[in-house]
Amino acid sequence: AKSEDSHGARARGHRIQKSTTRTIMNAMATTINLRAAPVRLAGKATVRRSATLRRPAGRVVAKAAPGSSEPAKSESSVEAGRLTLLATVASNPVLFGAQEAFAKGGEFGIFEGRTMALIHPLFLGGLWFATVYAGYLGLQWRKVRTVGEEISELKKEIPAAVPAAVTANGEVDAAAAPSMTAAQVETKKKIDELTAERKELIAGNYKEKHNNWGSLLLAFGVTLAVEGGMNTYLRTGKLFPGPHLYAGMAITCLWAMAAGLVPEMQRGNQKARDLHIALNCVNLALFTWQIPTGLEIVGKVFQFTSWP
Repeated sequence: AKSEDSHGARARGHRIQKSTTRTIMNAMATTINLRAAPVRLAGKATVRRSATLRRPAGRVVAKAAPGSSEPAKSESSVEAGRLTLLATVASNPVLFGAQEAFAKGGEFGIFEGRTMALIHPLFLGGLWFATVYAGYLGLQWRKVRTVGEEISELKKEIPAAVPAAVTANGEVDAAAAPSMTAAQVETKKKIDELTAERKELIAGNYKEKHNNWGSLLLAFGVTLAVEGGMNTYLRTGKLFPGPHLYAGMAITCLWAMAAGLVPEMQRGNQKARDLHIALNCVNLALFTWQIPTGLEIVGKVFQFTSWP
């Protein structure tokens, strides 16, 4: 008995599924027919030029008796019902595909609004200042290295016995170093000044700061570059090739190239260091040149979008 009940339940389920499928298919067919059906409004006939909706052969159409207004009222009601059903079903993206539902025009909500559109210019403006500051930190760290190299070269000009003549206060005892010339004394003073400057630079921890700001610039810069193009496409349905877009692509590539040189720089490759600085200088120049075109786009955002 349980087996028969289970078999009966499955059979009923299959019938319900088939009935539902037929209902959906009939609704789709009816809707397609309604979209192309002749519509009569306000006494004017508008007939679509579709050959698929010709009156089927053998269809019997009741003719109204002369002077009767009932058929006209009935036809008007039928046409109004068709329009209502058409409007209801046409709004369903399941029946007519997702392509129309996901086109631009408000379907993405806040992602097409002014708030999301202003994220790119607002944060990129901050990244411009971050680029300048990261460059300053990098030059300060480079100065730590160059000052150390300069101190090493100056020490070669002073005899080996001279450092022993330096007092505990850091002053040169001329009496203890009779062989030291006036030029060598000046060189020793310069070494002391550079040594003190280098200590201050090292205390500034510029290397770690430069690495941190460079990583932040790379991460947020690439992300916001992609976000800007995506937001434009969501709002307008296309991209706009031009100076701003091309400069942004070049800047993103320069960020990646400059970051790719870091391992060689850490190994002491001077050419990699010089190229790193050159790439970032070009990057900053492009970034600055891009500002006017970016402000022009911001103006268009305020013109063609609304909050939020």
